[in-house]
Amino acid sequence: MPNLKAYYERYRSYSIYKRVEELYKDFDANDIMLTSAFSAYSAILLKVISEVNNSQPIYFTDTGHHFDETIEYKDYVTNLFNLNVVSISAKVEVQLKCSEQELWLHKPNECCYFNRVQPLEKIKQEHKVWVSGVMMWQTTNRSRMPLFEQKPNIIKFHPLLDIDTLARDKFIELNSLPAHPLFAKGYESIGCTHCTKAGKNRSGRWEGLDKTECGLHL
Repeated sequence: MPNLKAYYERYRSYSIYKRVEELYKDFDANDIMLTSAFSAYSAILLKVISEVNNSQPIYFTDTGHHFDETIEYKDYVTNLFNLNVVSISAKVEVQLKCSEQELWLHKPNECCYFNRVQPLEKIKQEHKVWVSGVMMWQTTNRSRMPLFEQKPNIIKFHPLLDIDTLARDKFIELNSLPAHPLFAKGYESIGCTHCTKAGKNRSGRWEGLDKTECGLHL
């Protein structure tokens, strides 16, 4: 089993780019998976990946309930950065069941599991490292995450984890990163249409519920 403490000690002083570059030296590219929701700040990690390894498959979970603006943004950023995006989704019958029962209203955790978590399970089994773009300032749960995180049968790597909001905004400005169309309307975290409203950070997600994560990063 890899020594995650040793990785942390080595990676913690690296820049975002250096962290991602080193990952491809420490692990075979075929063992690395990356996911993106193409949300408000997704372009940061996508920009880095496009320059370090633009053949990297980027898994986008299509729940069937994304904003039209998210799909448009995904297509735009994919073309802009020449990304290798792979869309996955739950089985049709599962999505249909969730929609018919409006599962997001009374069982939001189950809805997220069926539409976001479960579709990635088989893909996770085929990889050793899962790269995500989570940042500590986003939620209390994320503020407690380590740079490298051992999960059942996979290591999670969060290269943007300790990037604060000032560094985030500076990176976006210096690299002229395109904004999600809903960002200008006050959406700073963007998920499915049923569970997302305008709001700062993740305050617009699952409003009124004791829920801040879809389940992918728990």
